Amino acid sequence: MSKEIRLKKGININLKGKAEKVYANAPNSKTYCVKPTDFHNLIPKLDVEIGDKVLAGSPLFHDKKNINILFTSPVSGEIIEINRGAKRVIEEIIILADKEIKYKDFGKENPSKLDRKEIIEKMLQAGVWPFIRQRPFSIIANPNEVPKSIFISSFNSAPLAIDNDFVLHGQDENFQQGIDIITKLTDNKTHINIDGNSVPSTAFTNATKVQLNKIYGPHPSGNVGVQIHHIDPINKGEVVWYLEPQDILIIGKLFATGFFDATRTFALSGSQVIKPRYYTGLIGSSITNIVKENTKKGLNRYISGDVLTGNQIDNNGHLGFYHTQITVIPEGNNADFFGWLRPATDKFSMSRAVWSWLLPKKEFELDTNMRGEERAYVMSGEYEKTLPMDIYPVHLIKAIMIDDIEQMENLGIYEVAPEDLALCEVVCTSKMPVQKIIREGLDLVMKECS
Repeated sequence: MSKEIRLKKGININLKGKAEKVYANAPNSKTYCVKPTDFHNLIPKLDVEIGDKVLAGSPLFHDKKNINILFTSPVSGEIIEINRGAKRVIEEIIILADKEIKYKDFGKENPSKLDRKEIIEKMLQAGVWPFIRQRPFSIIANPNEVPKSIFISSFNSAPLAIDNDFVLHGQDENFQQGIDIITKLTDNKTHINIDGNSVPSTAFTNATKVQLNKIYGPHPSGNVGVQIHHIDPINKGEVVWYLEPQDILIIGKLFATGFFDATRTFALSGSQVIKPRYYTGLIGSSITNIVKENTKKGLNRYISGDVLTGNQIDNNGHLGFYHTQITVIPEGNNADFFGWLRPATDKFSMSRAVWSWLLPKKEFELDTNMRGEERAYVMSGEYEKTLPMDIYPVHLIKAIMIDDIEQMENLGIYEVAPEDLALCEVVCTSKMPVQKIIREGLDLVMKECS
């Protein structure tokens, strides 16, 4: 039975530079990059060397802990760089793309004639399995497990996020093809959660074999972790899988065409973008040609993803595997005269010491300046205003800081991921790295209790 969830806690941070709902012609990227660092808890084992030729769908590396999970190339071309970081950790595999993409053929299949095992096998071979992630721990799902349910959040409530209703317009048939496959992966329900405050795409509302739920409220209402918490909470020993809407399109096209088509729509947004709009490219595309001559002068911060949870990249960097937006904002390395003492309407804050609360619809041009430094960790009550979950965030964070696993479990560590507490980091008067702490807690529990 469909559910309606009304959330009151949270914050919508209105930033300048929202992408206009038009598609721009994206110049073809010369290079593409797959980053093993995009996949948490992964130990990559290379399947290629510099100079190797690959097809779109050819394996680049696999998970050393589960050799069946392959990570494949989004394009055909030549491996030109394998970049390593500290302790020779593989950070990037860069491919010089062919002018015309050649695909590895995995064969067309009718999902209705396949069982669960056959579907999983095909997804593993083509490298689309990493699109399926699991809670708890927010990592790639284990294909040997059966989830209690599957969740698809049709909307992203983060600042300047893409509008999936716009992106999936006219994609009803392709989306349903993907849903037909995904629903075979669980014996229980598949949930599609839509934004109750907007008119959703018919791709979501007309989908069959799923339970459609309406979610109302500010960010982080679009976070799948918040939705799971209110619809089908996770207990110790349980697993829930989740996907993004565009990932389902790619999975559907794999079975319909036999090819791994890594085409993805993403938004270029942010206050430093001259013409923010939508582009269509491939996973791992270089952003060089997209931001060139389309960003304002000055020192800019380029982010793959949103401003709350994204990763910093260079202006010649590449789009992350799970990201559907590129955000460009001012770097913010300048001193703020008088700091918070200066009355202003150009700053955003949950505190009434700043006047942004008088202008709830104002769009702000924010930079990366933290306006403070780490200080004594005190109970302020600000975290609770931003987290629409029945969890005590400060108590959980303190339990993580002292490595008290039993207390972490009692306080709901299995239900959260770093992105769910991103707003806590924004409003934190002590400037604590909340998301980093949550990830460390999850890693400890995963190591000791899995």
